[in-house]
Amino acid sequence: MSDSKCDSQFYSVQVADSTFTVLKRYQQLKPIGSGAQGIVCAAFDTVLGINVAVKKLSRPFQNQTHAKRAYRELVLLKCVNHKNIISLLNVFTPQKTLEEFQDVYLVMELMDANLCQVIHMELDHERMSYLLYQMLCGIKHLHSAGIIHRDLKPSNIVVKSDCTLKILDFGLARTACTNFMMTPYVVTRYYRAPEVILGMGYKENASQARDLLSKMLVIDPDKRISVDEALRHPYITVWYDPAEAEAPPPQIYDAQLEEREHAIEEWKELIYKEVMDWEERSKNGVVKDQPSDAAVSSNATPSQSSSINDISSMSTEQTLASDTDSSLDASTGPLEGCR
Repeated sequence: MSDSKCDSQFYSVQVADSTFTVLKRYQQLKPIGSGAQGIVCAAFDTVLGINVAVKKLSRPFQNQTHAKRAYRELVLLKCVNHKNIISLLNVFTPQKTLEEFQDVYLVMELMDANLCQVIHMELDHERMSYLLYQMLCGIKHLHSAGIIHRDLKPSNIVVKSDCTLKILDFGLARTACTNFMMTPYVVTRYYRAPEVILGMGYKENASQARDLLSKMLVIDPDKRISVDEALRHPYITVWYDPAEAEAPPPQIYDAQLEEREHAIEEWKELIYKEVMDWEERSKNGVVKDQPSDAAVSSNATPSQSSSINDISSMSTEQTLASDTDSSLDASTGPLEGCR
């Protein structure tokens, strides 16, 4: 990476084929993933004293489709507030005017790994059931506001060594409160064999796991088990907490989110207003400049994840006692030695 000066607030860093121009509070950038929606770097936030993920949206204004996805992701991330959905910590652009505006950066919690890595590890049913429980809580929270993710896959589900799980990447999400026709397009059509999902070879709770999976893998949605029913299934219900499973739905402030059809310049203006709104609210104290309860603790050291060398040892004890494609790259992430 090479550095070059931008202005008093920003500096530029070359990350692979892309230039990141970020606030100086974000130091030691390290690329950890990329996809259709953007490029993601790990960084150390010198203001909050935590490690974060900085996502640069990939050419958000190259066409109307990309612009709408960028707007949708930003609006939904600003609305959603749940422990199993990735938290938006900051939004910024290095450009000073609408005429110059071309880059959007989203700062989010930095997690330790995604399910692409975890799925290959030998986890017991305690951990598998808890991870599934958290997925269902996150999905239910989205559905309670009529939000359909549409791109749920291992690389869009991230975890920490304490077994905390979060859903991310809302570029392809839709809000189902309108009468629009959804396109069948998604970036990845993901499949993994049931025996891998189930962790065959384990005998404890295996029959319950198989029963739940068989009810989830039903083609007819009218016959498929619902999220509410799944949360009450014997394989999951041991983790049930009303504060998590029955959290108030997010309020989407843009009622025309899906009906909107604009020229690229109009989308650009809408996104610019959203970024400026975030900056204004931050100045006025409306957006709390605090990490979420699941963010890396303040004693974290720069460019290191919390404490993970083998995620197969991730613990559920804390919870029992009391929570683009932004995929992580296993070859460069903190789990590179875990298989």
